[in-house]
Amino acid sequence: MKILLTGATGYIGRRLLPVLLEMGHEVICPVRDKVRLDISIYDTGQITVLEADLMKPELLTDLPKDIDAAYYLVHSMSTNGDFSKSELKSAEHFVSYLDGTAAKQLIYLSGIINEEELSKHLESRKAVEETLNSGKIPLTVLRAGIIIGSGSASFEIIRDLVEKLPVMVAPKWLKTKCQPIAIRNVIQFLTGVLNNTATYKQHYDIYGPDLLTYKQMLEQFAEVRKLKRKIIIVPVFTPKLSSYWLYFVTSTSYPLAKNLVDSMKIDVVPQQNNLAQQLNIELIPYKNAIDMAFEKIEQNLVLSSWNDAGNNRIFLKGLASHIEIPKFGVFSDIQKMPAKNPEQALSRIFSIGGKNGWYYADWLWDFRGFLDRLFGGVGLRRGRKNAAKTSAGEALDFWRVILSSKEQKRLLLYAEMRLPGEAWLEFYIDKDNVVHQTATFRPLGISGRLYWIAMLPFHYFIFKGMLSKIVSEK
Repeated sequence: MKILLTGATGYIGRRLLPVLLEMGHEVICPVRDKVRLDISIYDTGQITVLEADLMKPELLTDLPKDIDAAYYLVHSMSTNGDFSKSELKSAEHFVSYLDGTAAKQLIYLSGIINEEELSKHLESRKAVEETLNSGKIPLTVLRAGIIIGSGSASFEIIRDLVEKLPVMVAPKWLKTKCQPIAIRNVIQFLTGVLNNTATYKQHYDIYGPDLLTYKQMLEQFAEVRKLKRKIIIVPVFTPKLSSYWLYFVTSTSYPLAKNLVDSMKIDVVPQQNNLAQQLNIELIPYKNAIDMAFEKIEQNLVLSSWNDAGNNRIFLKGLASHIEIPKFGVFSDIQKMPAKNPEQALSRIFSIGGKNGWYYADWLWDFRGFLDRLFGGVGLRRGRKNAAKTSAGEALDFWRVILSSKEQKRLLLYAEMRLPGEAWLEFYIDKDNVVHQTATFRPLGISGRLYWIAMLPFHYFIFKGMLSKIVSEK
């Protein structure tokens, strides 16, 4: 089958894509920025990447019309502003395009919407579902609650809370009920309904076997990780305080924390159905899903992370627009040192950040991350998806990977920390095995210039020390 997969750079899309290819399907991936989807990792000619933006209907005219089915996996919950309006517009434009194709089925992954009172996030999911259902193409809707898998926002938030807080003074929404589902089961459902005529024009809640409160999820996570934790629920947490609590303790962004808190106040209990039996899917218990997630983490096999599926200004402009580092009106710290063992130096460059640290004065990097969180930035807690390799578009602590090429021996990072300007950090090794490390800062007004001057003493020691460690033979 020829399948159109929207959201291919998102958390679910990156998991679904290789499975569809393994099943022998031809997959078309419309993305805003082709740089973000590295198809060289797939040993097949059955994948095509096209640049398209669902917010710009004029750019959808080049998408193929001879498709057999389509997946709609577009989501904007982690953005600032009114994401519901943009989600609705995207859905309207997509329906307009899809109605002119040969597609026989549209598959949409939504949220569980069984309560009378819904959060803004779930109201938006419901509105998108109604819009997609207004088209000519038969719609199959799968509604999921909390998704548990390595790199998922829910999993990483629970992990942060449990691993960092021996005692939790938590909001009352920890009593809210949900039925979490393993990411592996989600992918099985998404592929199981494909070309299954019995599921056309139907909607199904998908869920795991365990009905739990958020408190029970935290407690069972602690059991799996063999950690003793105390959770005290207090009624005095306002939604705003709850949002800040999640933001400061976990690696989530504030917009996502705010929307999550809004959703967590409402029970997300699914309507029971027999879809799993129809598709021969064995539902994975919550604790087993946690074990499976950590197996992937420990083996460096995390395929996707919610951090890499953002909709911030970098992605809106396109990664390629940041590859050319400005040369005028900027401040630079340029360091270069010969590497006696260039392969080792290259490995260190591409392993920088996350649990590996920044090789020199990590406590200063941690302090800078703390200040960033204090002023509403992303901080260092995002880490990195894989300890040894990275690709364009991925988050790397408070940087975003713009270019990652071991063949070119070049790594380029763009700062996502709070700054009075823009910053780049570049590493590359030349033909003489000299490692070049350049930090570039384009200041915004007087505050930007004062910031650079104030940071000069720290930059001198940090950047020089970091490069020394990179080229060291030890």
